[in-house]
Amino acid sequence: MRIKLAMLLFTVALFVPGLAPAADEEPTIYVIKQGDTLWGLSDRFIKSPRYWPNMWSRNSQITNPHLIYPGQKVRVFPDRLEFEPREQAAPAAQKAAAQADTMAEVAAERIYSVRGSEGFLMETDAKPAGFIVAIHHDRIVAGDDDIVYTDIGKVQGAKGGEKFSVYRKEGTVSHPVTSEIMGAKVIPLGTLQLTDLEQKASRAIITKTYQEISPGSYLMPYRDDKRREVSLKMPTRELKGYIVESYSGTEIIAAGDIVYIDLGSAQGAEAGNMLYIVRDVAFDRKYVEGRIERLPQELLGALVILETGRRTATALVVKSIDAIYKGDKLVSLTK
Repeated sequence: MRIKLAMLLFTVALFVPGLAPAADEEPTIYVIKQGDTLWGLSDRFIKSPRYWPNMWSRNSQITNPHLIYPGQKVRVFPDRLEFEPREQAAPAAQKAAAQADTMAEVAAERIYSVRGSEGFLMETDAKPAGFIVAIHHDRIVAGDDDIVYTDIGKVQGAKGGEKFSVYRKEGTVSHPVTSEIMGAKVIPLGTLQLTDLEQKASRAIITKTYQEISPGSYLMPYRDDKRREVSLKMPTRELKGYIVESYSGTEIIAAGDIVYIDLGSAQGAEAGNMLYIVRDVAFDRKYVEGRIERLPQELLGALVILETGRRTATALVVKSIDAIYKGDKLVSLTK
């Protein structure tokens, strides 16, 4: 129940940023002291310790709610707490403008950018269209405007001028809980355009690069990787899944990291869906003698889905309270 309430408060804060303070409210300023926590501040001033996720989500300067520092100032309103920006607080004459800036900052959190270089899991039933087999002058890497050779030709129906996206395969990804093969992690390297075709081969020019391109790189049908934005969207059905891999491949995942999850369009996941990252709390059952099946889950953070495949998706971690790992659970809060 607690975790659901915390998620609800967090969701309200993100989806309803327009809860503006009344113009005539004058907050009390509280200065953070050693030992203060968001939980304690919420309990002391709002009379509800479970208010803290709301406070966390509405204050973008708090990236980790376990890290608040003595000397930071908090505006205490009857119904909410707001951290003052690190710079000097705006004078009273500029209060309206400052509130407008704050609103714009919160509103911006509802839209997330897709750069086109986040990568994805190429699911097990997907196959590459071809490969780069050589680079002009027998070089081992290629960049913008370099000439390369591919194994795509007229027999595959390719045409001169046709574009392809270039990827690097980074290995097969197994589900951290079920060990099911989820697909291959592929990282975008750039794009190329076919210039001269033979029956089973072609010459091409590199038209864009994110990273160096080398022989053996995958070719897939061209994807428009222009930068675009994804708006937050409430899931229309309950979603439960896991984080199965990260872009960097590192063990510890935090806010700003790209991850891959085991939820896709087949499960009803959509770009813009926000999911909460949670972890079961382990306990020794000898102390409960069957009275309790499980403890409230630990809320670790949140992510937003950027793009979906059929059974997997690419997502951005937008908040992290604690270290996040592959295998941590995902849950949604639906209407």
